[in-house]
Amino acid sequence: MLLSATPPAGPRPGQERRLLDEAARHRALTPPARHPRESITWLGAAAAHPALAYRITGDPAHLAEAERWIGAAVRLPHWGRAHLPDHDLDAGWLLHGLALAGHWLGGALSPDLTDLLRHKLLVQGRRMYEFAVETEGRWWSSSYWQNHNWICHAGLATAGYVLGREKWTERAKSNLGRVLDALPADGSHAEGVVYWRYGVPWLAAHLDLLEECEGLDWWGRGGFMEHTFGFRLHQSAPGFAEQAGHGDCHDRHSGHSVALYRKLAARFGIGEAQWLADLVDRELRDGEIELSAVRPGIRAEAFLEYLWHDPAVVPVAPQGTHAHFPDLGLLTSRTGWDGAATFVSFKASPGGGHQAWEASARHRAEQGWETLNCGHHHPDSGSFVLASQGAFLAVDEGYSNRKRAAHHNLLLVDGQGFAGEDRYHVYEGLPYARQARMRDALAGGGWLHGTAELAAMYPDELGVRRLDRTLVCTPSGRLVLLDEGRADAPRTWTFLLQTDAPTTAAEDGRDRLIEAGDARAVLRRLAPDAVRITSEPTRIEANPTASTPELSITRTQHTLRLTTAALGRARLLTTIEPGAGPATARAVPHGVAFDTPDGPETVLLSPGEHERVEACGWAADAAALLLAPGREPYVVAARRLARDGHVVREWAEPYTGPAPVADRAVTR
Repeated sequence: MLLSATPPAGPRPGQERRLLDEAARHRALTPPARHPRESITWLGAAAAHPALAYRITGDPAHLAEAERWIGAAVRLPHWGRAHLPDHDLDAGWLLHGLALAGHWLGGALSPDLTDLLRHKLLVQGRRMYEFAVETEGRWWSSSYWQNHNWICHAGLATAGYVLGREKWTERAKSNLGRVLDALPADGSHAEGVVYWRYGVPWLAAHLDLLEECEGLDWWGRGGFMEHTFGFRLHQSAPGFAEQAGHGDCHDRHSGHSVALYRKLAARFGIGEAQWLADLVDRELRDGEIELSAVRPGIRAEAFLEYLWHDPAVVPVAPQGTHAHFPDLGLLTSRTGWDGAATFVSFKASPGGGHQAWEASARHRAEQGWETLNCGHHHPDSGSFVLASQGAFLAVDEGYSNRKRAAHHNLLLVDGQGFAGEDRYHVYEGLPYARQARMRDALAGGGWLHGTAELAAMYPDELGVRRLDRTLVCTPSGRLVLLDEGRADAPRTWTFLLQTDAPTTAAEDGRDRLIEAGDARAVLRRLAPDAVRITSEPTRIEANPTASTPELSITRTQHTLRLTTAALGRARLLTTIEPGAGPATARAVPHGVAFDTPDGPETVLLSPGEHERVEACGWAADAAALLLAPGREPYVVAARRLARDGHVVREWAEPYTGPAPVADRAVTR
């Protein structure tokens, strides 16, 4: 519990050591006398850590350190300088950290500083509250899916509970209820892993305070908090040091919140969350601190790690290798949990996910409110990322201010990407019908299959009537990509692959070699026969924080383009095979076969909209039939399955999943 500073019973020497180290870390620094140009979010934690350390140990050095940072923060006339002073993240962080620090110190804090702190919290809390009321229906006040909303309201709630300001806590509580009802029950988050680790701990802190101060247990409300660790886990790249890059991700090393893992493990008994927290503590924390571009970062949560760790939760290593998050249209697959495994993540959904898109449309129609802030969302429906052998082989752009489909592993039509792109808020103002969707999802039995419907995302003047991307990942980690397009007039269709290093042409001219350090894969083009191939560097520019306007981050990725001639109908069939060996992909009727040491992995995909596949002695009325050595067949959207001319399975409704067959038997 936060206010009482009471952790669950049990030993926590690692967490206490980390708390005490963090409490002492800033002793060599001089607090700012004037507000710096940069963010001051870190000042809240700088005061909270020594305050809690003093409460635990009684060491007067911690008390003096807490008073130093509290005194500096309360003497600043405004919290935040470059962007929305007093009304955004800086103020939210400081309201939370300083309110907790003052509460934990109690009568030990000098009387003069106690008065100054109380006055400053009242001033800043009032400013935050009034801004939230005045801007209701726009920006963070009502942006229920956005980290600014969560942080600012949690900070307001913390100060409100400490100062007894019921008006503040009631407003924050009302917002929290709307947030929990609006977030998807599958736990997915459209802003991506980096903003998940930055924002979701504040929901946990607010829920902790609500339970402690009002006796309200809202942890299960809506289902998001109970299931969101699964989203984070399955967005982990092999080895866990990095994460998939969907959404705004400053870098691939800003994904871990040990404090949140501990809290979700404790609250819901999630052994995998405890296991990942232990792994980060043991092996990954230093890398997160050194390589993460997010501030104040993982060290600012040491006091939460101490208070939220329940040693009674038994760590459990991850087991399931495939996952499906329907709201975000997100599918993930991996060949294992080791660092060399092959991992793919594939997504397609409306802006913010289905629930956010639907709910925000209602808010707009019924209340005139704009509640879906899309600043951290990308035009990336239909895109995928791929990692294998310890490196990323197909990458996401990460973070940019002018977001474009051309920065992702997507398709361009006549060289154009999505409607409304090339700006920061890529979904703002788009019509309700401009939605991508994932259909025919399968994530199990070693297989991943999904079809992203993308036609609605392209500008109307292109006349795109169909653009479906089907991605299949086989049990051995080989990828099949089938892109089928249809337009009112002939158009060029461009397949994009983004990599960290340039791809190179193989001797046959059809294959491309993808390399990242020692990792390797081969891209093979099976259809069409003739394309124009170009490869060029793509420069990505971003400023990931409004608190420092002059900050500029640039990175370069490399873009492979495979462009067809102008076609009214297009069918692009591409495979990617990770590993050091030569490509084995070969075309078979209705699909692709890969040669493996145990026998062929065969992916049969319905041509066009006919929903029938036939090859290798099999025939199915289905979107897909998936065959691998030693495994039962898997079908997607199937009604009938036949082998050697004999019907072996039939279904009254389209069925997706395993299709075990007995020789010449019919099962209904």
